[in-house]
Amino acid sequence: MEKDNIEKEVYISIVLDTRREKSKGKSKGKYPVKLRVYTSTPRIQILYPTKFEFTKSEFKSIWETTKPRDEYKEIRKDMRAVEDKAEETAKKIKPFNFDQFEKILYRNKEAGNNVFYHYDLIIKGLEYNNKFGTASNYDLSKKSLIAFLEYEKNEHSDKLEKIEQPEKLEKAEKLLFSEISVKWLTNYENYMIDTKGKSETTVSMYLRALRTVFNTAISDKSIDAEMYPFRRNEQEKNKYIIPTGKAVKKALDKDQLKKLFKAKPMTPEQVKAKDFWFFSYSCNGMNIKDIALLKYENLKNDTIEFYRAKTKRTTKQTPNKITVSLTAFAKSIIKKYGNKDIQPKQYIFNIVEDSQSEIIKFNRIKNFTKFINQNLKKLAIKEGITGDISTYWARHSMATQAIRNGASMEFVSEALGHNNMKTTQGYFAGFEAKDKKKLMEKLMKF
Repeated sequence: MEKDNIEKEVYISIVLDTRREKSKGKSKGKYPVKLRVYTSTPRIQILYPTKFEFTKSEFKSIWETTKPRDEYKEIRKDMRAVEDKAEETAKKIKPFNFDQFEKILYRNKEAGNNVFYHYDLIIKGLEYNNKFGTASNYDLSKKSLIAFLEYEKNEHSDKLEKIEQPEKLEKAEKLLFSEISVKWLTNYENYMIDTKGKSETTVSMYLRALRTVFNTAISDKSIDAEMYPFRRNEQEKNKYIIPTGKAVKKALDKDQLKKLFKAKPMTPEQVKAKDFWFFSYSCNGMNIKDIALLKYENLKNDTIEFYRAKTKRTTKQTPNKITVSLTAFAKSIIKKYGNKDIQPKQYIFNIVEDSQSEIIKFNRIKNFTKFINQNLKKLAIKEGITGDISTYWARHSMATQAIRNGASMEFVSEALGHNNMKTTQGYFAGFEAKDKKKLMEKLMKF
């Protein structure tokens, strides 16, 4: 009773899997009933399990006959429902692929319309591919939406006990795509900025994650494209525009760098934080993850050669190899903190270990970055420098100082490992006022 759909690209049928007879309990002598899905191009067949199991004669009497007996009609109806659902699912997927088919077929209808369900799928996929940082961003985005839903529910509630006993606040477990309108997104933006005190940059990051969730749900046919609330182009006037956030320049000027470099740390922790911050600065603004993953095989005489971990797996093109010329200071940090075992495959710094899982390495690097930020801030504040300083500032400061000292934007882009010049331009904090004045004075000297 095989059926075909999608112009014979996919064949779907209910079959009795007679390869292995069951031998225990009530199932003894029976075989499992499977949902057979077959594609001709490419030639792939997958048998999916069902709840049914019969003997060969039962299967023939229930499924293979034209007119089953009355006691079998209800069972046959249930089996037909399984086949029909599979066919309807397959019709939605163009071009057909098994991964998408399985994902839609084995979830309940309500889950497909639930925003949080799709968040969880994306997060699991990212974690599976060891993209824990990106997964964390999606998780934070999801949690912010849950917090907003809870805020909305309890803001309009007149139950005083909910305010007096916050542990009794309702937990939001479901958010339907149909609930998210332009007004809803605007209210969320206002809540994040006015009530939670978050920046437009944070709101932008969280809503870009939500936008990806929408696009994914539309792509796998979970929702209709008409439900998309975000503006795609200038012609769509009644759609929501995600705030871009203000570009905050995260660079220290020359005087601040000199002051921080000469500052005397108050604790051993501040010494180490300062050392690694300036190691990053002096090594092309290398980020902490790349520093943590450096191995002795990356050392080539007076240089370090490496590929950025951020782009090594994600770029479609051959990743750019970055070459860092080691200064005397950078060499001193390697000598001071480097592992004594200098085998090529040994990590230079004792931040992570080869034997650790990817999630443990991720957490170790995250904690080390936090360690640097916390202790460097204390030193910076003591010296009267901004308390917003972090490891990102080392990278931005390097780019800014290089350009201010005459390096071309192309040189800096290569040093940072960027594929897009606009990204590099975003790192540059601009020229100082005194340098602009000198330049304008030179222009007047004919």
